[in-house]
Amino acid sequence: MLTGADLLAQVKALSDASKGEMAKACGYVSTKKDGGERINFTDFYLALLEAKGLELGGSEKMGKGGRKLSYKAVVQGNGNLLIGKAYTQLLDLQVGDEFTIKLSKKKGVTLVPMGAEDEEGEEE
Repeated sequence: MLTGADLLAQVKALSDASKGEMAKACGYVSTKKDGGERINFTDFYLALLEAKGLELGGSEKMGKGGRKLSYKAVVQGNGNLLIGKAYTQLLDLQVGDEFTIKLSKKKGVTLVPMGAEDEEGEEE
């Protein structure tokens, strides 16, 4: 999916094309379960607005498909606790990031990024 200046340049080059063709040419298309294509207009328009310097508040609170995040996690059948991609993106977590798990009766479970233990005095 194109973003920023690349997105703006592609949209300008395709000024005579339909909105669907533009979104598709910029990579904002996904495959549905039945094999058909879905044009992701919302992602396309949000990226276009951001490329033009306008960022809408609240879009970061959306999960896949525009669903609102529930902030609820469930222990999986194998015992793992899965929080999901939308949350890791919201927190800007990257593959390989490491955390220390802190347990307390009062606050439950807290994940502290490795190396941030020194800043622990700044609790909320």
